[in-house]
Amino acid sequence: MAGKVHLIGAGPGDPELLTLRALRLMQSADVVVFDRLVSPAIMDLIPATTRRISVGKASGFHSVPQERINALLVDLARQGLTVARLKGGDPLIFGRGSEEAGVLRDAGIPYDYTPGITAAQGAAVSTGVPLTHRGLATSVRYVTGHRAQDATLTLDWGSLADPDCTLVVYMGAANIGLIARNLIAHNLPGATPVLALSHATTPDEMRLLSTLDRIGDDIADARMPAPVLFIIGRVVSLYNSVALPLPAELTAPLRMVANG
Repeated sequence: MAGKVHLIGAGPGDPELLTLRALRLMQSADVVVFDRLVSPAIMDLIPATTRRISVGKASGFHSVPQERINALLVDLARQGLTVARLKGGDPLIFGRGSEEAGVLRDAGIPYDYTPGITAAQGAAVSTGVPLTHRGLATSVRYVTGHRAQDATLTLDWGSLADPDCTLVVYMGAANIGLIARNLIAHNLPGATPVLALSHATTPDEMRLLSTLDRIGDDIADARMPAPVLFIIGRVVSLYNSVALPLPAELTAPLRMVANG
């Protein structure tokens, strides 16, 4: 009789940001299959007697290819085991959770999802930078800064270069210079503030405050551990809860709205 696979979001790293459901499923599973982005503090919440299998992946280095992870989940469930598949952040936001679910569905394996706080939300809470804010950003968009097999990054730059939108770039360290150049080429001001974060919400968190026209050079000098998350937009002026002065080219649209 087949077991079941729980596709669980472990959040950005702080164990206090886990959902109660995630904690319960982690602690009651027969085996935990986990990514490298699941923090040690969260792994410490799993009973010492529970079997653990690391399938960590990093950019350019996949210790366990995705196809083998898929096969592993099917095999464990067919042994009648309850599997907690732990993923950093949320399994359905750049987490490949739906890919694994598709394989499980085709194999006739029961599965379900447990959402987690995604990295963008964790970064916002940790830094005090809101993802939306009246007068600064009326929307937020999440995009990937990396393509599988290092394929060319092709995004809708014209749509993304929206001064009224907060742009959050996941896994973008290697391509942030290219991303910045394309956004500037599509008329997003080079003075637009950018906040880069690594290991958000954990004791190892690193932050870098920059601007769109400098972020490529700044991130290269900073050597922040991957993955790095980038928050791009006027909301970054609220970093540390102290309103930073925005350049004139960024405040002009706000004056136009106010005079509307």
